[in-house]
Amino acid sequence: MVAPPDNDVIWARSLHHSHNGSPGLGGVSIGVRDAEILAVTGPRGSGKTTLLHCLSGRLVPQEGEVWFNSVPVHTMAPRVREQLRRERFGWISADPELVPELTVWENTALPLLLRGVSHRAARKAATEWLERLDIAAFAKKRPHALLQAQRQRISVARALCGTPTVIFADEPTATLHRADRAQVLRTFTTAARSHGITVVLATHDAEVAALADRTVPMLDGRCVATVTLPSKPEAEGRAACSLSV
Repeated sequence: MVAPPDNDVIWARSLHHSHNGSPGLGGVSIGVRDAEILAVTGPRGSGKTTLLHCLSGRLVPQEGEVWFNSVPVHTMAPRVREQLRRERFGWISADPELVPELTVWENTALPLLLRGVSHRAARKAATEWLERLDIAAFAKKRPHALLQAQRQRISVARALCGTPTVIFADEPTATLHRADRAQVLRTFTTAARSHGITVVLATHDAEVAALADRTVPMLDGRCVATVTLPSKPEAEGRAACSLSV
């Protein structure tokens, strides 16, 4: 094994994975810098979700290496990977994946409660994030009583509430209308930057990808190029992005 670069919080090399014989990843190598927002883009079936699952330890690649802060994730025992995901990673998907028996604030505070944080402290932290996402009025309700867009806001609040090192977001606003999407994304990216949270964001939406510092396009399970997005002042004077393989 080769140790990853010091400035990469997530680093992966030569990832291969297939699903029932169908290729998912075909030799993907990628690095994500500390506090960076990285967008992984591509059409459905390009391997975006499989890559996020491998990087987050939800899935062990059949070949290749995944490192988090210079610690190999791919060789961890299942229990240790689960602890890593609970304590250091956040996850947002297109499906909110809320616990139906829990209230809104309990779902939001779940990462903290699982770590043993007191109910009082966990509820306070959860309420703060629910307020930022304009959903605090429903704190005592259960998910079934809410609209899809409201449930998705809870999912975002839950990921942020645990103040993770990295948040993996798989099409986090795919089910939202344009106005909801813009507000949720603005809150999410602003919070990530202000708290120094690294974000790996899978999306097929060019407007969502434009919020990232850098994009990695994928096609047929491979990274086709890395696009470094220009800063806003630079973007005003040019339409093209710099492209590096």
